[in-house]
Amino acid sequence: MKIKPLAALLLALAAPAAFAAMPPEGWRFDFSAKPAKGHTAVQAGTTYDTARGFGYEPDNNSGNGAAATFFSADVPEGNVAVTVTLGPGTHTIKSEVRRLMLENVTVPAGQSVTRTFVVNTRTPAIAAANGMKAGAVDLKAPRETVQEAWNWDRRLTLEIHGGVDKVEIKPFTGATAVPTIFLLGDSTVSDQPGEPYASWGQMLTRFFKPGVAIANHAQSGETFRDSLARRRIDKIVSQLRPGDVVLLQFGHNDQKQIAAGSGGPFTTYKAELRQHVDMIRAAGGLPVVVSSMERRRFDAEGKPYATLADYAMAARQSAEELRVPYIDLNAASRVLYAALGVEGSKPAFATKDGQIDNTHHSNYGAYLLAKAVAAGIRVAKLPVAAQLVDGFAFDPARPDPFEKFAVPASPRYTNERPLGDEANR
Repeated sequence: MKIKPLAALLLALAAPAAFAAMPPEGWRFDFSAKPAKGHTAVQAGTTYDTARGFGYEPDNNSGNGAAATFFSADVPEGNVAVTVTLGPGTHTIKSEVRRLMLENVTVPAGQSVTRTFVVNTRTPAIAAANGMKAGAVDLKAPRETVQEAWNWDRRLTLEIHGGVDKVEIKPFTGATAVPTIFLLGDSTVSDQPGEPYASWGQMLTRFFKPGVAIANHAQSGETFRDSLARRRIDKIVSQLRPGDVVLLQFGHNDQKQIAAGSGGPFTTYKAELRQHVDMIRAAGGLPVVVSSMERRRFDAEGKPYATLADYAMAARQSAEELRVPYIDLNAASRVLYAALGVEGSKPAFATKDGQIDNTHHSNYGAYLLAKAVAAGIRVAKLPVAAQLVDGFAFDPARPDPFEKFAVPASPRYTNERPLGDEANR
């Protein structure tokens, strides 16, 4: 992946003419030897550059045994509809930093299918809108400016497993706009840049139809306080439209404030949560409180026990006091871990160098928790629940078996553990 330090990102924002503009009607790419009329041909050696505005990213296969190609195209900030035409074979597509869009779509020999999904892209710039002052998100370097730079640049990047025949990218305009589900939280929510780590925020995209977008603004190691200081909530508020939803899940890193004597679940945590709710409401969005999932901890009898009970209680109290929807992911995670058991829960958590990380999840664990969040959206009767994929159902007491989980791993691998929560591995 190309290194894009913060200074380069901000310079690019100040000089948008350096980037090729997406045509008003959108992009239409054809990857075949005989491109269809009205499509732009993409040859195997077409490397991305800013003047062209599209092309393949440099090889990102890092030796972990996985393989994929990465294709990028310049797009305006916001939501775009992506329609792919897939030929024979099995296809999985992720977007930006490993957000799962299509999972193992199988196409029989001699046939082709089309699938559409919605991708949200963004830059660090904050527009003067919805009461926000213009400025920029305070990105963490080098994490967000290098490893996660694809989340902040002026282009859409697709991670393609199995190949594509055609890709069409169309902007939403006016009445065609779809609601957005914004995510704000810590490392268990944020787009993790490489294997073996993953989050439910990266998997949630899989369970929604193209009638809704998901914008993941969560970041590793952070709290409600960090969201305010780094202007992450400001960025979200500046983009809110009526009908948009903001899921708020913090708690893991907030515990460090207790040790530092600078906060607690029933004082600063609740006050900072209220600030977020008030800001979202003032801009016409719908705030939703999500309690943090538990860590992997079992007692002598093999039953999960609580390490975040106070923060889960504070989250519930806040939702009741502020009269906002509540998703009890903490309770759902304990039911899930109990169903998996001491040994069965191990594959749900990231393992690196033989050591299980009992806080951060694997692709499998993140997938299950995303299902739990999606189920919570339905239970809370949020309007966006109408956009859940057909046939969606999830019972944390009866999780999908690990043996049947087949989402391909990404080629990008990291030796760096997600930030935060160092005392609770």
